[in-house]
Amino acid sequence: MAGMANVEPPERPTIDRLDLADWRRRVSDLYARVRTEAATDPERAWRTWRETREWLFQEHSQSPVPVADRAAFKARHWPYDPRYRLEAAVQPPANETVTLRQAEPLFGGLTLALPVSTGGQEEFTRIGSVEVALSGGIRSLGVYWMAGYAGGLFLPFRDATNGIETYGAGRYLLDAAKSADLGPGAAPQTLVLDFNFAFQPSCAFDPQFACPLAPQENRLDISVEAGERLV
Repeated sequence: MAGMANVEPPERPTIDRLDLADWRRRVSDLYARVRTEAATDPERAWRTWRETREWLFQEHSQSPVPVADRAAFKARHWPYDPRYRLEAAVQPPANETVTLRQAEPLFGGLTLALPVSTGGQEEFTRIGSVEVALSGGIRSLGVYWMAGYAGGLFLPFRDATNGIETYGAGRYLLDAAKSADLGPGAAPQTLVLDFNFAFQPSCAFDPQFACPLAPQENRLDISVEAGERLV
């Protein structure tokens, strides 16, 4: 890990991994609670999410916030806005209209490589798209499946707040590999998308982290004033 001393006790790597496992359990438990609470009170679920994340970022050893900044860390968010919560149907990709590199299909999609914040690329499969009703009208966002071990839904986006109120390279709506999943909608083949839960990737807090970035099709031309912000 970056920042480790030249000589470490042999048990340190095991401790780090156990701490990381604990972080993942806590985040998974948090999103399970969020999905349960949101069924009756989405705003209460959002407050639970916001307060628990702030505590984890301040107190947990695996926080993406640098150690020296954790005690003073305060989470910043726009006020909860119910208009940003919706259920969107995932439309399968129409291969003839998608201008991405054709490759081996996985779950009926197209494989593509998304850029990573530290350089290089990471493979994902585009499994479809969703249409979302925002203040500037209907916009479309691609939905992806991580091609690595275990996979998982991934929905990053960029908007006009990037580089001003939010991280310059965008935010995430879904990142199921890290348990950030708000669950299915009531209708078949739908997902709950709530921009009030949009969050900064770890590299927004510390550039040592490698974070996949939003592709061109997920760059919105409007401001999404909901979710986590940096200022």
